[in-house]
Amino acid sequence: MPANLFLWLSEQRRVFDFVKSNGLARKLASRFVAGETVDSAIAAGKLLNEDGTVVSLDLLGESVSSQEETADARDEVLQILDAIASTNVDGNVSVKLTQLGLDIDRGLCIENMSQILDRAKEHDIFVRIDMESTEYTERTLEVFEELHDKFGNLVGIVIQSYLHRSADDIEMLVKRGARVRLCKGAYAEPPDLAFQDMKDVRSSFVALMKRLVDDGTYPGIATHDDQMVDETLKHVDENGIPADRFEFQMLYGVRRDLQKMLRAKGYNVRVYIPFGSNWYPYLMRRMAERSSNVGFMVKSLIRETFASK
Repeated sequence: MPANLFLWLSEQRRVFDFVKSNGLARKLASRFVAGETVDSAIAAGKLLNEDGTVVSLDLLGESVSSQEETADARDEVLQILDAIASTNVDGNVSVKLTQLGLDIDRGLCIENMSQILDRAKEHDIFVRIDMESTEYTERTLEVFEELHDKFGNLVGIVIQSYLHRSADDIEMLVKRGARVRLCKGAYAEPPDLAFQDMKDVRSSFVALMKRLVDDGTYPGIATHDDQMVDETLKHVDENGIPADRFEFQMLYGVRRDLQKMLRAKGYNVRVYIPFGSNWYPYLMRRMAERSSNVGFMVKSLIRETFASK
């Protein structure tokens, strides 16, 4: 299915309303999205904690267009922080800067993030700034650096291995002592900005992983790719790097078999839990970003179905 069709579907309110009322669609979505409320995300987090998995709660929604929407998003993130603290869930929070006003006014975004980080500091809860498309990469890093100067490693950032610039960004962040989440990247980007061949994306990922695991500050190695996991395990084993130096990170509902295997080997695993009323656009955008996401989720479901028998 073409990417532009998924994007078109993500923007159709009538389709969204129909899908939300469809029990089968909601059941499928529930595999990858932990409901629409903070309470549902907290409940999912508690279940994962019982298995020894830590979590990061991710309120769905991005690219808001009004100050009122940014205030609503900020207040819900504050609610998430309070809920984590009051329920003792072992988890942190993930945010997108476009959700908090980056497209509207940089100062507004900084103010919203500062309020979030002030609350996070009260509760001693880490906050990760997600990376979005290349339209926002430079601005996101600039905002992160300003916030990191003030809040230190209460706040972290994400780097995508498929971008040509990422090796330089990693060097800057390692020197800062910043906490980095490394992922491949899922947005469709042009060849002058991003590697197009998965072989090159993987090669970049492995090089950046080694740099972070060797000299970074508790990096998150975010992948569901067996090859990338194996490369990470091989590197830490050959170099005597202890398991508590880093953590693996995965998405809610994806490769639970791999999560279980890594936990059994004594590695730290964090699962990102997306939730919120915007679950339908979230799923459609994940499909649109790369056509391989469709097959990947289907294969993940099939793999785990047979593994459980």
